[in-house]
Amino acid sequence: MKRKYIFLFISLLGICYTWYYNIQYFSFYEEASFLHFFELAQSNFAGKSFGADLTIVVLTFFVWYINDARKLKIKAWWVLIPLTFLIAVAFTFPFYLYLRECSLEKTREQ
Repeated sequence: MKRKYIFLFISLLGICYTWYYNIQYFSFYEEASFLHFFELAQSNFAGKSFGADLTIVVLTFFVWYINDARKLKIKAWWVLIPLTFLIAVAFTFPFYLYLRECSLEKTREQ
């Protein structure tokens, strides 16, 4: 199996895995809102640790991927920035790797 399909599968898993819990949250809490969601995520040291970890991962991803996407001439790479916050980095990071593999394949074929 080509590596790009593994990345595509992981990106789909990233949507399903994270949004399963997002949907659970919005179904469970009557006062569900994005503000309340982030308050709960930061309500203890474990949540704050995950938040800090994720912040560093996202920043590192952006620093690397923006330059990489421009260099490889990947179209519409910028769409992944808002999608990281609207969907999840668990989706956008492996999806970018899928797009990157597709771009590298095209370069090899030329």
